[in-house]
Amino acid sequence: MNLATLIPFALKASIVLLVFVLGLNVRPQDAAYLFRRPGKLMRSLLSMNVVMPLFAAGVVAVFELHPAVEIALIALAVSPIPPLLPRKSLKAGGGASYTFGLLVAAALLAIGFVPAAVDLLGRAFGRPARMSPATVAQLVLLTVIAPLAAGMVVRRVAPGFSGRIAKPVSLGATILLLAIALPVFLTAWPAIVSLIGNGTVVAIAAFILVGLVAGHLLGGPDPDDRTVLAFCTAFRHPGIAIAIAGANFPGQNLVSAAVLLYLLVSAVVSFPILAWRRRQHARNAGEVKGRNQGGS
Repeated sequence: MNLATLIPFALKASIVLLVFVLGLNVRPQDAAYLFRRPGKLMRSLLSMNVVMPLFAAGVVAVFELHPAVEIALIALAVSPIPPLLPRKSLKAGGGASYTFGLLVAAALLAIGFVPAAVDLLGRAFGRPARMSPATVAQLVLLTVIAPLAAGMVVRRVAPGFSGRIAKPVSLGATILLLAIALPVFLTAWPAIVSLIGNGTVVAIAAFILVGLVAGHLLGGPDPDDRTVLAFCTAFRHPGIAIAIAGANFPGQNLVSAAVLLYLLVSAVVSFPILAWRRRQHARNAGEVKGRNQGGS
């Protein structure tokens, strides 16, 4: 195995391990949470699968962006939730049931939605496009469903063991992910820089901010639910986005760089929001604790 094949393998392995660790904290009722709440599921899908593709299509139609950036925005808009997003959502105070329920529902529904959305958008722009349901199924199975289910099974049959391995496995997988991500970004940096300009960063930031606002507005009355849907609407699965682009635009070699640029911009945009939500959640928890102690 050479370096070119080792890096993608190690990257996928680190993501699978991190999702496995998430599964150690998931109960069956969490995974099925949204399927028992169709109204909440429909609002979530409206935010992620209607608002974002329409906004991305509008940006592509109105503005003159680099073709790779346009393809990346469209592909990201129809991609499901990234497998590591629940970690960020939970840190921001999002509810576990809604977070994991949305991850599972979005992953399963993506098998039918992504191919249909790619075909519809291709027709709208006058360029036939397709994405095989089997390809989407394989990606969501390997990066979301299988490791999440494995973690749930381990929690069920060996709860003590699952508690002991969660922290070391998470730490090791995080170190591996960072060790692999750094050379990937350094190697792609010249291509990423070549895309900056002509409104690219503004368009990507607008895509993220619209997702955050849409999720907040459609997330319902619970502030924790609004946080979950805001993050899940704005941040999408980069692997599926790259797969969509590769299947339909094999000559656009800069799409991967555009997706990496999206990841960088999303990290910058989300950092202050994440910090604010964590402080707000901690303050609210402190107020609830104070009221409970005062009433006892």
